[in-house]
Amino acid sequence: MNRRKFLSRAGFGVISAAAASQAVAQAPALPEVRWRCASSFPKSLDTIYGGGETIAKRVAAITGGKFQIRVFGAGEIVPAFGTVDAVQQGTVECTHTASYYFVGKNKTFAFDTTLPFGMNQRQQNAWIYYGGGLELVRAFFRDFNIISFPAGNTGCQMGGWFRKEVRSVKDLKGVKMRIAGLGGEVMARLGAVPQQIAGGDIYPALERGTIDAAEWVGPYDDEKLGFYKIAPHYYYPGWWEADSMYSLFVNVKEWEKLPKEYQAAVEAACYEANIDMMAQYDFKNPPALQRLVKNGVKLHAFSSEIMREAHKQSFQMYEEEAEKNPSWKKIYEPWKKFREDEFLWHRVAEQNLTTFLLSNPTNPAAKKG
Repeated sequence: MNRRKFLSRAGFGVISAAAASQAVAQAPALPEVRWRCASSFPKSLDTIYGGGETIAKRVAAITGGKFQIRVFGAGEIVPAFGTVDAVQQGTVECTHTASYYFVGKNKTFAFDTTLPFGMNQRQQNAWIYYGGGLELVRAFFRDFNIISFPAGNTGCQMGGWFRKEVRSVKDLKGVKMRIAGLGGEVMARLGAVPQQIAGGDIYPALERGTIDAAEWVGPYDDEKLGFYKIAPHYYYPGWWEADSMYSLFVNVKEWEKLPKEYQAAVEAACYEANIDMMAQYDFKNPPALQRLVKNGVKLHAFSSEIMREAHKQSFQMYEEEAEKNPSWKKIYEPWKKFREDEFLWHRVAEQNLTTFLLSNPTNPAAKKG
């Protein structure tokens, strides 16, 4: 492409965005709107809680301050796991949350976040934005008076912190573990005792011995929460979360009240939050993991036995659910086909290059001395 034309077009794009923002801000017919967003995350976890703040700041900037969203941390208005009910009932206009926290209502909630041995962050985005995933999950959420917007991702998570080593499936028997979503049900099938505990409450439970193990996100957040002080064995990968997508859930009636300009502002802000959170975690996790290892943390890969049995139990659970839950089956069948196609594609180039690069991380031309 001609460089001058490219720069001209790029400049026009910036000017157009600025002009659009100014036009929205100056439009006299557009109302002042104030929303409350109940986050499922504590403010201390700046990256994951920050997804809601990113949305709020961008919406305010685009609308010239006319549309304000105030974000509240978990427990400030409603408990971390009470946010969907709050949005559904109109107590708050929206929540920034992880849908798999609510699989107790219906396992179908998990698709909007992640499934054990599911897709990675890029594949999830492809399914949601272009593979029909967003339409499918929104049709499901409509029954709960909610419309969803992808608004963050952690990428592949770690496998959690354990007081003792777990070398085999047998070692998981009776282990009380904080784990969210359908991963907890798979762990139960392996003999563990899953507990769903909000992020801010995990450390006290681990400290008191109420639980023997806990998973959260990855090195950056886990270091902040201090799990390594009690449970020194850090496992990977988090096979139950190859990605973990977070969403903005909005009350349908409140959404439909918004002017189209404000709806567009929310959509744009959620796109930004979805990209921004992943980039932040990829930036913050490497040094955090190095610090943890320096502090004596012992890294372990889950054994092949555990991985194989967990994989088997996961898909057995999916097929069983499809036989009895129509809403699950409606999403599961196209999700499964999309996943298979994505995996075929990623095996062609991505897997080979990534395997080579990670096996050969140094510069072979670098001088040694």
